[in-house]
Amino acid sequence: MPTDKAYKVRTKQNNLHLRVLKGHFATNHSHINYFIDVTMQKSRLAEAQAVARELVSYYRTNTIVDTVLCLDGMEVIGTCLANEFKNGDYINLNSHQTIYIVTPEYTQGSQIIFRDSITPMITGKNVLILAASVATGFTVRGAIEAIKYYGGNVAGIASIFATMEKYMGYPVHSVFDPNDLDGYQSLPSHECPMCARGEKIDALVNKFGFSKL
Repeated sequence: MPTDKAYKVRTKQNNLHLRVLKGHFATNHSHINYFIDVTMQKSRLAEAQAVARELVSYYRTNTIVDTVLCLDGMEVIGTCLANEFKNGDYINLNSHQTIYIVTPEYTQGSQIIFRDSITPMITGKNVLILAASVATGFTVRGAIEAIKYYGGNVAGIASIFATMEKYMGYPVHSVFDPNDLDGYQSLPSHECPMCARGEKIDALVNKFGFSKL
């Protein structure tokens, strides 16, 4: 594992930075040359609050949010984001003056379902999808399809890191993007230049972190 290539992408805000590790990594859907470690943002309150303050600026005046759907273990940031929405300067707070925070349940086929006790927080509601990252869009697609199936409205997509500004017609807002990472690549395995050069995979990565090979 090339740990000597780990570093932080810093911003002007305290507690707002991105920890990354350069190398050759495999996800379920692609090969990437940066492992983006968002563990601390998802677990440390000060960092979660900093991420939430950055993201809420995109929705402060023009988006009504009833529900935050937290993917990738983003519940702490989702709670902080809901608190930001309730601040007095948030213009479009919904009529019931509160925010629901929900997490998805997955079937064995990786489809998202919502139980009867959760569907009132989705059906007829404006649902903001909150993800750790949006790179291939695979995980977000499932969330969009589930929200529509249960009669909700997609209010937008927010994430710590994203490689796109729109997905399936919905705006994607993120704190960081590939411009912050020199030469960032996310490609299908059969198109991976590192594989073509015979470079071994350093680790398998998913929403929980990485496992060295």
